Amino acid sequence: MTKQQLLEQDLAHIWHPCTQMHDHQSTFPLIPIKRAKGVYLYDFDEKQYIDCISSWWVNLFGHCNEYINQKLQEQLSSLEHCIFAGFSHKQAITLSQRLCAKLPKSLNKCFYADNGSSAIEVALKMAFHAKLLRDSAFSKSLEHNQESGTFFLSLQNSYHGESLGALSVSDVGLYKRTYEPLLLRNLTIPMPHTLSDYQEVCTTAPDSKLIAHYEQSLSFLESTLKHSTQIVALILEPLIQCAGGMQIHAPYFVKEALRLCHEYNVYVIFDEIAVGFGRSGSMFALEQCSVTPDFLALSKGITGGYLPLSVVLTNDQIYELFYAPYQENKAFLHSHSYTGNALACACANAVLDIFETQNILETNKHKSRYIWQNAQSLQKFAFIKNLRQMGMVCAFELDSINTRKGIEIYNKALELGLILRPLGNTIYFMPPFIINNEQIDYVFVSLQKIFENLSGSWE
Repeated sequence: MTKQQLLEQDLAHIWHPCTQMHDHQSTFPLIPIKRAKGVYLYDFDEKQYIDCISSWWVNLFGHCNEYINQKLQEQLSSLEHCIFAGFSHKQAITLSQRLCAKLPKSLNKCFYADNGSSAIEVALKMAFHAKLLRDSAFSKSLEHNQESGTFFLSLQNSYHGESLGALSVSDVGLYKRTYEPLLLRNLTIPMPHTLSDYQEVCTTAPDSKLIAHYEQSLSFLESTLKHSTQIVALILEPLIQCAGGMQIHAPYFVKEALRLCHEYNVYVIFDEIAVGFGRSGSMFALEQCSVTPDFLALSKGITGGYLPLSVVLTNDQIYELFYAPYQENKAFLHSHSYTGNALACACANAVLDIFETQNILETNKHKSRYIWQNAQSLQKFAFIKNLRQMGMVCAFELDSINTRKGIEIYNKALELGLILRPLGNTIYFMPPFIINNEQIDYVFVSLQKIFENLSGSWE
């Protein structure tokens, strides 16, 4: 089958995600991929593209990784999947033990789902249900409709997924606005944009400048917690708001927000779907914040980009609220057909093997510094604003009145063999961890070429 035939059949039958399909007529080229290896994707003309966004942030150790391939093939020969209600298997048990061992001691119960949005739905439902079981006043107020209020808090500019619950606690209007009538009640906490000198801010004790930067946000949070009795939980991405434009906030804010919520008996949900598994610079972002949430949602990099899997971890106190002889109101009746899939868990165990045997986090520190050194070459362009980095995420804004300027950069990058899918006019670099210095050099030399050609006609 030719490339053109594939394109025609695709457009005849497939509705792609997060896409205005009309754009494929002119604005966004549709590119069928034939194969992949390492950091590269190859189209049917054998043109190679560096996967600068890790295929939507899931691919940690390169495409067709030989070790993950091997472990997946081994699992295929014994068990592909089984119902996870009333049954279990070794891969899920091993994965659960290993995850719990890498996290704070209290996070010792794992509830599996099959994608990031589903994990958020699990966390929201579990938190709400736990509040009902724990707080009789909350339960009675709902029973008798004595108070109508807000159940969840989230941060301005946040994104947690596109299923209805996850969308409810998100704050990116592009995804949310149309569906407002369908959504849960949520209150958004105002949040400042990234401090320009974020590296110093995030690695040192809070100073007066940092405290002042978050004063409005924390004051708003505390005032809200004081005056509402129906708030169930605060949900946030610790350190990096990814789909919200790669905004970075300091551990100080995360730590203070969690302290306030626990002071007022409100649960905290950490969404580490994108920032977990080394992306923020530590294995999990919560390590840099020195705090433990009540619920932790993980997905994306958990299987190295191979198969859908997600997990919500919580503690014994919450687990025991549900643990009783069968009563309908105490059972957490939530399920997914592919929960705890054996093939996905085998890939996840292989990912943990690689972390444990190849010194990934330490190597990433060197790569992160090298990326930042290369990124300084972009500072000479006046239209590039707020260059920032945390861990293996580097981002900047295009200062343009044209809100689709990022698409122009995307298309120019494709011509040079780079996949740099923008978030509006935010361009970010979030590559697989196996990327080497030569490939990093190529990315930033290519960006310079693109910007030099555009600088004369910038608007």
